[in-house]
Parts: sequence; C-alpha cells; structure tokens
Amino acid sequence: DGDDDTYKLFHGGETTDVFQFESQGMQDYLRKLKPTCIEDLIAMTALYRPGPMQNIDSFIHRKHGKEKINYPNPMLKEIWDVTYGIIVYQEQVMRIAQKMGGFSLGQADILRKAMGKKQASQMEKMKAKFLEGAAEQDIKRKSAEEVYALIEKFAQYGFNKAHATVY
Repeated sequence: DGDDDTYKLFHGGETTDVFQFESQGMQDYLRKLKPTCIEDLIAMTALYRPGPMQNIDSFIHRKHGKEKINYPNPMLKEIWDVTYGIIVYQEQVMRIAQKMGGFSLGQADILRKAMGKKQASQMEKMKAKFLEGAAEQDIKRKSAEEVYALIEKFAQYGFNKAHATVY
C-alpha cells in the first residue's frame, strides 16, 4: 500500500523536500533508523534538535535490538515502550510523575511548566514531592531518584509530543 512506499522513501533518506526531515544529518539518521511507523517519525522530530540528539543512536540501536532497553522501574514500561525506554516527550514526564510520584494531573503540569521554563527551584520542590509520592507507593528511593534524574536531564531540552506530531 501507499504507506509502505512512503516508508521506503524515509528508509533511504529521500526526504529532501520534507519539512523537518530535509537536512543531511536527519537523512543519515533515517537511513539508520529505517522507520516503520508514524511513532518513529514523531520521535525523530523531537530528538533531532540540540540536547536530545545525544539519544538518537540509542533510540536507533534499541529499535533494532542492538542495545538493551532498560526501564529503571517496570511500572513505567508502558510509558516508555513506544520510545524504546528513552524519555522523548514532556507528556511522558507528566505520566511518570503521576504514576510513580503520585502527582495529580495538575501537579504533573506544574512540573512540565517548570521544566519548560528551566525553573531550578521549582524542579527541586517537585523532586521532593516526587520522592515522597514514590515512597508512599513503597518504591525504593534509589529507583525513584534514578527516574527523577532522567526527568531532570530531559528537562534541559524537553519537547512535547503534540508539537513534534504537528511538525
């Protein structure tokens, strides 16, 4: 069908006139990734920018089974499955905060805003709440700290999925 033909073009990096996929660097990554679904293309749009680019090779290797997908806590597997165990979107952070940290949706949105505005003091407050919420669920502190460290790292360049999808 037509989708197969389209994905073949992306596999070959034949995207010179496709917005967000036209650069030589992106074309090289597409050849390595060999995207098979729209989720792969959305993730590449979010990853191909300063900061998250450091995760592209792992994303590709994990997709192809050349690198182990590691979930710091199994309860988060469903949130990270579509991105092969790598935080790619702000929405994933919000879901992690809700599931592991016991945040309400409103609290998770405060965390998202603090990340987007690079508000270090607010991020520190949210970390304390996150660790407290995880402890209330009997999640080991080390596991919760490891996950929050990934959130903090992601906060340096976070992108939302809706924005990546529209691009």
